[in-house]
Amino acid sequence: MSKVIAVFGAGTGLGASVARRFGREGFRVALVARRKQRLETLVAQLADEGIAAVAFPADLSEPAEVPALVEAIRDRFGRIDVVEYGPFGGTQSFVPAVALDAATLENLSKLFLLTPVEVFHAVLPEMRERGDGAVLMTTGYSAVQPMAHLSGPGPVMSAARNYLYSLNAELADTGVYAGTLTIAALIAGSESAATSTAPADAPADADVAGPAIPTVHPDQLAEHYWDMYTRRDRVELAHPVELTPQASAAA
Repeated sequence: MSKVIAVFGAGTGLGASVARRFGREGFRVALVARRKQRLETLVAQLADEGIAAVAFPADLSEPAEVPALVEAIRDRFGRIDVVEYGPFGGTQSFVPAVALDAATLENLSKLFLLTPVEVFHAVLPEMRERGDGAVLMTTGYSAVQPMAHLSGPGPVMSAARNYLYSLNAELADTGVYAGTLTIAALIAGSESAATSTAPADAPADADVAGPAIPTVHPDQLAEHYWDMYTRRDRVELAHPVELTPQASAAA
């Protein structure tokens, strides 16, 4: 039976490219996102490319719905071998730290911390029982490198990143891999890139001068994920690669 990847946050950018990259290797694909019509369009595109995919519309800001969602994917495919979690759209924005409040963090925590923890918690038992599998998580660079005026998602994703590092260590020698791809770039073709302002939501008079944010093609990021999945020799990779924390520390 061919393997299955579940792509949580299957949008027009990274999610679609991850589905194609793993699909070319024979994986069947579960596509999870909020918008049913967009998912069905992607399912049709993948079918034209010879990739078997099924849409699972779901609101990933509702962690309580995760167990039923994961079970629905299992019922359809019989198994889940890889999870890629990266639901970044155009609706999440940065907040200056001085303006950050508990309500904002609570809302961000559902999508960027609580739901991925629930997803991984739901799929890890079957992976550990088989002695094979992978959970992959996408984070933004503000989770690694705090920056003035660019708070909000960063503190929450840094907590998820901390959890992922612990998971990677605990799963060592079990056959199950946990890794995170940290992105310091706009993703071409994504909703986030289409709605981005530079610098995101910073006050007009704020001193936020710095290097321009690069743009990366999602196929390049999907290739990073395939490399991480097959090599399993690192817990974290960044794009641009030189921003990977281990590489930065060695420089």
